[in-house]
Amino acid sequence: MSSNKKSPIWAIWISLISNIILTVAKIVIGLLFYSEVLLADGVHNAGDIIATVAALSSMQISKRPADDDHPYGHGKAEVLGSGFVAFILGVAALYIAYHSVAAFFEEPTAPSLVALTAAAVSLIWKYVLYGYTLKIGKSTNSKGLIATAKDHLADVYASLAAVIGIGLAFIGEGYKIHYLAYGDAAAGIIVSLLVLKLAIEMGKESFDILMEKTVDQQKLQQYASLIQAIPQVKRIDRIRAREHGHYILVDARVSIPGELSIQQGHDISREIKRSIMNQHADVDEVLIHLNPWYKE
Repeated sequence: MSSNKKSPIWAIWISLISNIILTVAKIVIGLLFYSEVLLADGVHNAGDIIATVAALSSMQISKRPADDDHPYGHGKAEVLGSGFVAFILGVAALYIAYHSVAAFFEEPTAPSLVALTAAAVSLIWKYVLYGYTLKIGKSTNSKGLIATAKDHLADVYASLAAVIGIGLAFIGEGYKIHYLAYGDAAAGIIVSLLVLKLAIEMGKESFDILMEKTVDQQKLQQYASLIQAIPQVKRIDRIRAREHGHYILVDARVSIPGELSIQQGHDISREIKRSIMNQHADVDEVLIHLNPWYKE
């Protein structure tokens, strides 16, 4: 397996191990030091473990070659995994919002320096993981890894809320400002909205791909320019393309001189396919339908 193919798998394994460590640490520290915000963040991380396992499984399935039952490959497994991560994020957002609102009706506990340190470490750790997984996800066009990166970003928001909330509680305790003890609850509500926004965006992207939404017009124009650069091509009758997970499928109807032989038409089709796939590494298949063209 090439290093380019190994990188996403390594990244997702690092994410999984990190989520397990952070989940255990946050829940244990949250219980020992009575930190509601850190405990909620820990439960949120527990959901991330499920999401990361789903992303890992879908990435493994998506790498399988095409077969008789799946002639276009298994790329959409990553899209399903991404959609599942979006669902987990949506549930996490509602969970954080619920506990944040409930905290306003409870007597706040004394802030803990250990809890603050744990939240700060989680914030830095998750931000590094976010940058790392997003970079590899974009370079390999891995929907599952990009979804995991966005999941890390949601964790960054949650940890930031914990840091701000516990920090405000310390300030409130030091200056005898009682209402600052509820800072973590207010921050939690804001974070839940940010996480919910991420979930909706990810869910919409997954839904669009599953519904065969076309790629953006700029990409279509790039494909069309490469086709038009072939001397024998007289006209592009139709061109369309769709994402199939981490790769793209392109099909076009092209008019060439009607007096050309079948062999010549076959060679032109192969040249078009080779031209597009050489210039666009994310294109996995190009289907060309030839129409006869006659000079009027």
